[in-house]
Amino acid sequence: MATKNAVNPLLMKSIDSATMTSSYQAIDSLGIAKACFLLKIVNASSQAVTVSFNGVDDNDFIPANLPAEYPSQTNAQPNSWVALWEKGTKVYVKGTAGTGRVYVTGLFVER
Repeated sequence: MATKNAVNPLLMKSIDSATMTSSYQAIDSLGIAKACFLLKIVNASSQAVTVSFNGVDDNDFIPANLPAEYPSQTNAQPNSWVALWEKGTKVYVKGTAGTGRVYVTGLFVER
């Protein structure tokens, strides 16, 4: 259960790397459940994956058995603005079929 003004984790979602193809697949078809200040993708598979945040463009490359972190804000913004990964953001991956899974999780603050 999320606590007000405390950092909370998303439920982890994953995709089996054995299903990987050269076309993008969403790790979670619904996207992230909360607006997050940190997204983390862990490629715990035997093959490298290419990452997209729109299902079309190549945005990142994660070698086998490595994580990638995507902080949305690493410095203060003017007027106390906060940058967050939008609720519903989908993380897509593509690559060569392998063994293991690719995971996505994140951190958010419940207000």
